[in-house]
Amino acid sequence: MNLYKQHPIQRAILYTFLVLLALLCITPFYMMIINSTRSNVEISRNVWLTPGDQLIRNYQIIQSRVNIWQGFYNSMAITVPSIVLAAFFSSMTAYGFAKFKFKGRELLFWIVLGTMMIPQQLGLIGYYDLVARMGLLDTFAPLILPMIANAGMVFFIRAYIEQSISDSLIEAAVIDGAGEFYIFYRLIIPLAMPAIATMSMFTFIVKWNDLITPMVLLHSMNKFPMPLVISNIRGLYETNYGAIYLGVTISILPILLVVIFFSKAIIRGLTIGAVKG
Repeated sequence: MNLYKQHPIQRAILYTFLVLLALLCITPFYMMIINSTRSNVEISRNVWLTPGDQLIRNYQIIQSRVNIWQGFYNSMAITVPSIVLAAFFSSMTAYGFAKFKFKGRELLFWIVLGTMMIPQQLGLIGYYDLVARMGLLDTFAPLILPMIANAGMVFFIRAYIEQSISDSLIEAAVIDGAGEFYIFYRLIIPLAMPAIATMSMFTFIVKWNDLITPMVLLHSMNKFPMPLVISNIRGLYETNYGAIYLGVTISILPILLVVIFFSKAIIRGLTIGAVKG
């Protein structure tokens, strides 16, 4: 669709709708930042559109109740290795499903996809029992290692490899004497990077915001990630919403930076298979 060939009124309506949609998406983040600079009384009495003068006070409240930067570090220590493992093993698995022909390939692929239909909460009790038997409770390992098997990432990257990387390119590399691991590292990963980056960003967001699994598996407060730390900002007799808003603002900053930094890769990954006109 060429916007410049449309009638001016149609373009005006379309741009107005897009601006309103953008404002609708930005407003919650803006209000969260504004409320993080306001006191509890101010938040409860009015809706504010301008910053207040309680930012330092709210930060002091956070620091008096929790160690938010320790939680920030814990979230990074959990999320970054999880994304690296998920991206590496998922791209390798997707490459195998996309380009290797073997008996039972489609059945095995559908079994992998079938694991996406099982809610995480359904297997949490069994997973807790397994982790306890392995002596890994209250460690980061059971929060990181399951990311090796990421069915959603496998599905997405497989589709990208099938549509964007031709068999003739791989066959040419084999004729030149390249081995399978060399082809994977030097050919598949660079060419599939838009899809890998896209799914890595979505996985980063899900893993960074994970609350239930760390709540069940971690017991020491000095190992809590950001979602658990923010939930502990609440006082025993009073809930300070300004401090909570500030904690959430600090928590989502990495997500915003990652999405902004990788936005072009995300767009390329989401438009796989699009017809160029």
